Amino acid sequence: MSPFTVNGADLIADLAGALWWPERRAMVVADLHLEKGSALGLPPYDSRETLARLEQLRERLNPAQVIALGDSFHDRSAEGRLDEEDGLRLKRLTDACDWVWVEGNHDPAPTALWGGRVTEEIVVGPLLFRHQAARRRVAGEISGHYHPKLSVAVRGRMVTGRCFLTDGTRLVLPAFGAFTGGLDARDPALRRLFGRGLAAHVLGVSRVIRVPLG
Repeated sequence: MSPFTVNGADLIADLAGALWWPERRAMVVADLHLEKGSALGLPPYDSRETLARLEQLRERLNPAQVIALGDSFHDRSAEGRLDEEDGLRLKRLTDACDWVWVEGNHDPAPTALWGGRVTEEIVVGPLLFRHQAARRRVAGEISGHYHPKLSVAVRGRMVTGRCFLTDGTRLVLPAFGAFTGGLDARDPALRRLFGRGLAAHVLGVSRVIRVPLG
């Protein structure tokens, strides 16, 4: 785990790729992209792996609230392709706490078929949760969408991992889904979202590595 502060809120980057807010017992995940595999004609193993990781996190952290930051489903028809057993697993997750589905660009109007409540964005205390970062810098904004990743040198070799990006004012989460790509954290599309003091919290094999980016 790697702690940091965004707009006065003390947060933790969990090695599993989720954001943990201890004060509120809130767990935040981004870009699950459930049923991406089936959209490409592949077996739905990606959904099952993603759900298994969510189950493990819920058991370990026991959150009072879970916020899924959009693109939870890969496309508009993904919910209909979800295997019945996987759907029941998802329903058990959403029944266990206050589960919030934030609308994304891949799933602009997710249904409540599997439980939870749907919203365009949500404000909790000093933080604003939405799928994609606004063009202007918004204090306390927490978002996903970009799937940031970064290559770092670890013990003499380069390792590429998903990462959290924050400058203390706003935060972009890594993709949580098992079958997702990523955008380099130094790409201008990401870099221009932040001011000075930007740091990446990179998910390594056994720990989260903080890397200053300027």
